[in-house]
Formats: sequence, C-alpha cells, structure tokens
Amino acid sequence: MANPANTDQMPEVFTTEAPEASTEIDAGAGKHVEPELWGLAPFQVVSVSMFVLLVLAIFGAKVHKTIAGGLDSKIAAIKEQLEEAKQLRAEAEVLRKEYADKIAGAEKDAEAMLENAQVEADAILEKAEADSKAMVERRKRMAEDKIAAAEREAVEDVRNRAVAAATGASRKLIAEKHDAEADKALADKLIAGI
Repeated sequence: MANPANTDQMPEVFTTEAPEASTEIDAGAGKHVEPELWGLAPFQVVSVSMFVLLVLAIFGAKVHKTIAGGLDSKIAAIKEQLEEAKQLRAEAEVLRKEYADKIAGAEKDAEAMLENAQVEADAILEKAEADSKAMVERRKRMAEDKIAAAEREAVEDVRNRAVAAATGASRKLIAEKHDAEADKALADKLIAGI
C-alpha cells in the first residue's frame, strides 16, 4: 500500500490538475498517450456526459410527464367518445324499436282501414244494388202505370168513338125509321110509365 504522505507516488488519476491534451506518461516500458474525445480528457467527457444525462433526466421527466399527460388526455377523450357512441347507439336502438313499433302499428291500422274500406265498399255495393232494384221496380211500376193509363185512355177513346158512332148510327136509323108520330107515341108511353 502506498503511503498517503508520499504524494509523489500517488497515481495521476487523483490529481486535480488536468493533464494536457497530448501528455505523454512514462510508465517505464513505453510511452502511453491519454485518449481524447473532441479535445476533452476522459474525466471531462464523463463530466459532460453526466451533465447531459442529468439535464435529460430533469427535462426528460417533464417531457415524459407532458407526453403521459397528453396520452392520458387522449385516452380520456377516446373513452368519452366511446361512452358517447354507446349512448348514441342505445338511443338509436330505442328509436329503431319505436319506429318498428310505429310501423307495426301503421301496418295494423292499414289492415284495419283496408278491412273497413272493404266492408264499406260491400255495404255501398249492396245499397246500390238494392237502390237500383228499387229504382227498376219503381220505373217498371211507372211504366206499367203509364201503359195501364194509356190502355184506359185507348179503351175510353175507343168507347167514346164507339158511342159516338153508335149514337150517330142510331140517330140515322131512328131518323130513317122513326118519324114524328112514332116519337109522339114513344113519348106518351114514357110519360105514362112514370
């Protein structure tokens, strides 16, 4: 073990002085050159890396929280949309059922209206048939009455003509065969019979 009092024998890693960029170290067997990255010594590269890592850890956590918050809000929005879609679907199902019931009711109403219309049409047809039969009967009676009246008129006319012809013929006969004396005798006979 090395003596802490002897600082000459301490390794160079613990020194606070930064070695120069291309410092050569004599290790006895050969010369060794310290590695460099962008002109920085290894402990400086480690320090810068730790600083970058800490900065990323600090701001990365904020970014992570921002990203997580954004994703959480997106998830919440999607859940809300799904709930809204479920509600809309439930409302649509209710409306579909309501309209299906209305359609079924309308079909029943249409069938009832059709049956009523058929019954009314049959009733109207029966009434029209009855009315037409009654009208035919009435017209037939009127025609028969007209025919009977015409027959009566014709018979009356024939009688009147026959009476007129008989009266004319009897006058002529009476005028030819009856004279004033026969009239006087006939009138006396009639007066005596009274």
